[in-house]
Amino acid sequence: MTTTVGAEPRSGLDRYFNISERGSTIGREIRGGLATFFTMAYIVVLNPLIIGTVPDKSGAVLGIPKVAAATALVAGIMTIAMGVAGRFPLAIATGLGLNAFVATTLAPSMTWPEAMGLVVIEGIVIAVLVLTGFRLAIFRAVPEGLKAAIGVGIGLFIALIGFVDGGFVRRVPNEAGTTVPVQLGIQNNLQSWPALVFVIGLLVTAVLVARRVKGAILIGIVGTTILAIIVEAIAKAGPTVVKPGVINDKGWSLNVPKLPGIHHIAGTPDLSLVGHFTLYGAFSRVGVLAAVLFAFTLILADFFDAMGTVVGIGSEAGLLDERGTPPNIGTILFVDGVAAAAGGAASVSSATGYVESAAGVGEGARTGLANVVTGVLFLLAMFLAPIVAIVPFEAATPALVVVGFLMLSQIKRIDFSDYEIAIPAFLTMVIMPFTYSITNGMGAGFISYVVIKAVRGRAREVHPLLWLVAALFVAYYAIIPIKSILGVS
Repeated sequence: MTTTVGAEPRSGLDRYFNISERGSTIGREIRGGLATFFTMAYIVVLNPLIIGTVPDKSGAVLGIPKVAAATALVAGIMTIAMGVAGRFPLAIATGLGLNAFVATTLAPSMTWPEAMGLVVIEGIVIAVLVLTGFRLAIFRAVPEGLKAAIGVGIGLFIALIGFVDGGFVRRVPNEAGTTVPVQLGIQNNLQSWPALVFVIGLLVTAVLVARRVKGAILIGIVGTTILAIIVEAIAKAGPTVVKPGVINDKGWSLNVPKLPGIHHIAGTPDLSLVGHFTLYGAFSRVGVLAAVLFAFTLILADFFDAMGTVVGIGSEAGLLDERGTPPNIGTILFVDGVAAAAGGAASVSSATGYVESAAGVGEGARTGLANVVTGVLFLLAMFLAPIVAIVPFEAATPALVVVGFLMLSQIKRIDFSDYEIAIPAFLTMVIMPFTYSITNGMGAGFISYVVIKAVRGRAREVHPLLWLVAALFVAYYAIIPIKSILGVS
């Protein structure tokens, strides 16, 4: 018998999750939960490669297996929380883009516990903003074009990171007569086996995504890793860093892909990173103003990404009301804020809702029961965390490039015929990858927006909150001269 929308609940489980009421079945929810997991499980592999290998200001590294286990833990717990409390088919895991910001901007400026403390603060602030009703007010203050530009800029930034870490794009050595900062591979050629693996992985992943294959990104990572293992077994490219001071340009960027022993495929997860953070350390390390701006950048990026994802998933599932609002919106956004704090508390960066949840919705998921399925699978994935150590950058980074493309699709929301928004959007998008900083791109966008509006005599059209934000970014850019004037070291 086909279940219809508004049907009477058949059990307590049905009644709690509104399964029949939303036109779904337990079977569809289970299939949807499985589909969502397989479309976003790549984060357990990818997040450790983004933040697990980057040294902080003190030189400390979090470690790939630890980050993998904690990433799966946070994804599992918070996805289940979203399902049980929010009763909405939106899975949660570490946000791509935000983790790149933490790795490339925060970590070089402070220690990992201090950086993760800022992430915890971000999540707490977002949760408080939900409780006060202020989150929607901030969301409305930023023009639609700038919201889209932030996502596009992060997408370009992620893609550049993927090309660089995959060895496809490399820095040009500091030599006399050099006219460009980056080049294709080695001496503008792809000369290494790892580079070939990256290219094949990128093409395969792109084809899978283009064909709408469920789990395309995960399949791409796994398939390219298998290819890398075969290539290494035959060609023996070896590591990039042979030993201190000895570099092999044609080697693997991170891990040398080799099959683990049978006893190393699974293991007890190392969760020692959980709770390894300090709330106030960043403020003394980089100064109050810089720390506030770092936290603000995290808040803003997570803020708009989550709002857009919730509406997108709700729309595809047919769960929006006449005002475009999904059910339990307050609880959904609150859980999202708690998830961001939980990600920081576990040292895996801010966790947020995943647009890949649309895969589960496509399989029929309409309730939070699908989340319970996805969350349980993530918890089981903790015990397979050691296997991620065999994945080289060249096998995982094609996913970054493809995810960058997916984020770039938001560019269609920008009206390029309106220069008042198009120019700030353009600066936001290009400055992020060109300066390797999400903060710089956002600052350029906000400042140029208010300046252009003011010069054209339309200052009243700018929300007061944006004037405050622009002023903070001006101070951030001028922090060194300001410190010099104030006599602060």
